[in-house]
Amino acid sequence: MIRLLLDPVNLLILDEPTNHLDMRSKDVLKSALKEFDGTVIVVSHDREFLDGLVDKVYEFGNQQVVEHLGGIYDFLEKKKMENLRELECSAQQTVRSMEVEPTQNKLSYEARKEHSRLVRKVEKAVAEAEHKIAELEQAIAETEARLATPEGAADASLYTRYSALKEELFLMMDQWTELTMELEELNA
Repeated sequence: MIRLLLDPVNLLILDEPTNHLDMRSKDVLKSALKEFDGTVIVVSHDREFLDGLVDKVYEFGNQQVVEHLGGIYDFLEKKKMENLRELECSAQQTVRSMEVEPTQNKLSYEARKEHSRLVRKVEKAVAEAEHKIAELEQAIAETEARLATPEGAADASLYTRYSALKEELFLMMDQWTELTMELEELNA
């Protein structure tokens, strides 16, 4: 590398140049590349290293190359991503889906079938939650009626049961709310 830098060149190609460098060495390399008078092609996942160093980002994927003007953070903002690993993961998922892509009709049939199964499952869970809520409300009403009597007012175990029933009802109402929202999303 040093030998190459001694010869006058106008193109540098660097593949993950910061992988084994400490922070100080990265800063020195970045400063040297900023002062370099030619073109630098850098392949890197190091956002901080690329920030302020590049003015174009090339995205390779799906058998094409796409040029993005601006720095690395401009590119990530356009892609609505936090880091470059997300891009790598989405590219791997795309490749996997292309490898095992069934016919569109079969996929849509299977997707519809799975969606219907999921809707039925959530509908059943909502119905069970509603049934349990009705039972709890009935038990609470009976406990309140017993607490209203002089014998019930003196029974400490009734207060404990009443508190437990109210807590269980509160939790069941939360569960019912979540299930109902999930069902609405599935039906939307």
